[in-house]
Amino acid sequence: MRVMVFVKATKDSEDGLPPDPEMFEAMGRYNDELMKAGILTGDLGGLKPTKHAKRVAFDGAKRAVKDGPFGNQNDIVAGFWIWTVKDMNEAVEWVKKCPNPMPGASEIEIRPFFEEEDFKEWGMG
Repeated sequence: MRVMVFVKATKDSEDGLPPDPEMFEAMGRYNDELMKAGILTGDLGGLKPTKHAKRVAFDGAKRAVKDGPFGNQNDIVAGFWIWTVKDMNEAVEWVKKCPNPMPGASEIEIRPFFEEEDFKEWGMG
């Protein structure tokens, strides 16, 4: 199964503070482990703070562009990986091994991708 693993933003990441060099090195080693294990098979990356972002809101045929920054850091993604794992339990175990990506408290969210089988269950595809 494929999952997207989101590093959730914090005040520090939204303020654009640079990562701690030790954490950055630890994250590099962690990414190497993920690649060696065949887990990290997709993209990964850190994202700039939302002050550099845009959102496009849809309402029928209308489009409205909103400039960042955006509020509520808990709803903002600061980084991501795309992994291939056997199941959600394996993804959780790998996330538990991750260095804390932020200086203080932080969260990582794991979301499975829709796969072809999901659409077949709904009579599509």
